[in-house]
Amino acid sequence: MRKQVLFIQGGGNGGYKADAPLAASLQAALGSGYQVHYPQMLTDETTADFAPQWLRQIGEQIAAAKDGLILAGHSLGASLLVKYLSEHTVQTSIAGVFLVAPAYWNGDQDWVLPLKLKDGFAERLPRDLPFYFYQCRDDAVVPFEHFLRYRQELPGAVFRELEKGGHQLNDDLSVVAADIIHLTMHKSE
Repeated sequence: MRKQVLFIQGGGNGGYKADAPLAASLQAALGSGYQVHYPQMLTDETTADFAPQWLRQIGEQIAAAKDGLILAGHSLGASLLVKYLSEHTVQTSIAGVFLVAPAYWNGDQDWVLPLKLKDGFAERLPRDLPFYFYQCRDDAVVPFEHFLRYRQELPGAVFRELEKGGHQLNDDLSVVAADIIHLTMHKSE
């Protein structure tokens, strides 16, 4: 049976289309033993309640999946996976969480508040759930300081610092696929 990967897109106008090559790259690098599910997040990001809409859809996708689910996300989607997992009880067992260039939201603008992680979020994440973070130093969308902030908050996670690739990692998630394969092979032993 193929292992399930749920990949959550980044935000912005055209985010689903922009991240489709990432999902395709992940599927190609993982091979036929994995199935990457890439749902389109259906929200209007100009409305104040878009974050709760994304979180609800993420929850529905996780609930519909089989145990052993692998979670992956890019940018806004990656940051909302952390938020969801730190604020909701998940019934589906998750093998690991793989986050590419997640924003670490800060500030007190009205639109930012629903995106921010709650104080002490790290203690609320499921225990023994492996987290992997990836970011390129030349990311012009999410500042590299966000990666360093996650590293500070989650010292038990794995952090892959990449020199080049920009925000989209040159549309190549082979480094993520290698970690997913390593983790899932190790868990099945």
